[in-house]
Amino acid sequence: MMTQLLDRPWPGSAPPTVFVGRNRRGNWVAREQGGAFGGLFVNRAQALKYALVENGGHRESIIEVTREIELDIWANS
Repeated sequence: MMTQLLDRPWPGSAPPTVFVGRNRRGNWVAREQGGAFGGLFVNRAQALKYALVENGGHRESIIEVTREIELDIWANS
């Protein structure tokens, strides 16, 4: 699992949206909409668990996608 940790920008505001889905290799990906954090996982349950922890437990802000999704670790560099 790869994670980029940043200060949580959402205290008092809407929690971040996290996309969960599979990449082209079949791995599960959880990625914050703007690329602030994300990770690769071997199964859906672990990706969803990570997404919940990272967004403060807001299930309504997790979107499972059916299209391929990639983890771009260079987005914020």
